[in-house]
Amino acid sequence: MLNNEEQALRDIILSEHICDEDQMTEVIEEQERTGKPLAEVLVNYEIISNDKILELIAENLGTEVIDLTQVELTPDVLGLVDPDQARTYGLIPLAFDGSTLTVTYKNPLDYQTADELSFSLGYDIFLMIASEEQIDAAIEKYYPESIESIADMLSDFNIDPTTLESDNASTEDIANAANETPIVKFVNVILSQAIKDKASDIHFEPFEKEFKIRYRIDGALYEMPPPPQNLAIPVISRIKILSGLNISERKMPQDGRIELKVRGKPIDLRVSTLPTAYGESVVLRILDRSVINLDLSVLGMPTDIVEKLKLMIEMPNGILLVTGPTGSGKTTTLYSCLKEVNKIGDKLLTAEDPVEYDIEGIIQVPVNHAVGMTFQKALKAFLRQDPDRIMIGEVRDLETAQMSIQASLTGHFVFSTLHTNDASSTVTRLVEMGVAPFLITSSLVGVLAQRLIRRVCPFCKEGYVPSDEDLESLELTREDVGERQFYFGRGCAECNNTGYKGRKAVVELLEISPSLVKLINSNAPTSVIKEKACQEGMVTIKENGIRSILDGESSLEEVTRYIL
Repeated sequence: MLNNEEQALRDIILSEHICDEDQMTEVIEEQERTGKPLAEVLVNYEIISNDKILELIAENLGTEVIDLTQVELTPDVLGLVDPDQARTYGLIPLAFDGSTLTVTYKNPLDYQTADELSFSLGYDIFLMIASEEQIDAAIEKYYPESIESIADMLSDFNIDPTTLESDNASTEDIANAANETPIVKFVNVILSQAIKDKASDIHFEPFEKEFKIRYRIDGALYEMPPPPQNLAIPVISRIKILSGLNISERKMPQDGRIELKVRGKPIDLRVSTLPTAYGESVVLRILDRSVINLDLSVLGMPTDIVEKLKLMIEMPNGILLVTGPTGSGKTTTLYSCLKEVNKIGDKLLTAEDPVEYDIEGIIQVPVNHAVGMTFQKALKAFLRQDPDRIMIGEVRDLETAQMSIQASLTGHFVFSTLHTNDASSTVTRLVEMGVAPFLITSSLVGVLAQRLIRRVCPFCKEGYVPSDEDLESLELTREDVGERQFYFGRGCAECNNTGYKGRKAVVELLEISPSLVKLINSNAPTSVIKEKACQEGMVTIKENGIRSILDGESSLEEVTRYIL
């Protein structure tokens, strides 16, 4: 269902003959199916560009488009709007002539906003049009909010924890506390700061005498300034309200999901609650679609492996498995592979637990064990949908493995993941599941094993000559290293004083060759398979990790921690 602003945009698009009624009907059906904004769907369908949408809105309202990146705003003008108003309306004041305030704000087709602003500010309002991205960036620049300032404000916010901790506390009391303006603002700032810092997870952890909030950035946890302990229940309840969870249930784990826009970007948050001795621990997994770059060439893999992988996934049938521990980037690699082969001539289906990122042109099915929608059932249904390529989130059991093999043998290419330490042991793992070796060799085309390691911050990296102990730990000699230095990050503002900025995948790619087929069919042990693969050119994860040190991309400590 279109809201009033989207209805107005629809009318403008049709009146300008940008598309016809049939095309618009198709766009609206897609908008209702996905829940995406109408403007985003129009752009995705290549009916119109974002810039053209802004131009049409400006023409319709009798104004013009402004580029906020080219405007320098003065403190006097900015002071006419307080931070709460700026953030509530998505508002930036541009100029003031003594009676009329020129502004830009989000949702310019919401005609009531100008009246509300004129009434609350006491000035006539003249509207100019700017993109949401530029408005969000300007609000962050001119009306910033920090966790520290909000935490200071919350210290004066009196909530009696005993009234909320009691088993007799009413749902209404908890909800009222969670919906208080300072709590709402605090949670919003926590989420916004996490997105800004490119965190993958947010941890809310109540203890006996404190309430901790930690971000996971590039795989490591960092603690934020802690709020007062008595705010644990209202803050956590606020998150549960946003994710549609039962706020009165505090003795059983719950899972939920939040979809919202933070700093102008669509963000999905997977929410997990866990009862503890001192309250509920909550973890939010952040799925920031605007940050993820689903391109094989930017994952940090060696160029030769990327080229081999591209050739492999273009095969008409077979199975590619990506292996590694939890948090090693397997899903991102699979998505990147899917994007690489996502062409108009192929039908792609995925079964995921859960669907983490929407990809245009791919039919994605969420696994839901509560209603019986398992990987096996999804895969069985897929085979009746005439697909070309299939992704199964994980091969967890013999039945899923056998059905994946059946799919590959009947002319489909299958992508999936498995939990093993390296590529060679994947074959042994499948045999242990009960898969016959000849079925493995007839369908499996390759195994990509990977880990994620942090990159040394380029802004504060410093080189040093490795010691004999350093070289010994890597089984290297001075001759192997030559004149090359090792690097570490001293820590700076760019990397939050961690010494690291960003991550890269360290991988090994096992290609199933004729000689490996013979070994697998004869039930050769993992060590023999690995030795033969290395003789045929496979570079191991360990070797690629050492290469990352010698190339100055990562540190000895990081590679030692995650790979050696």
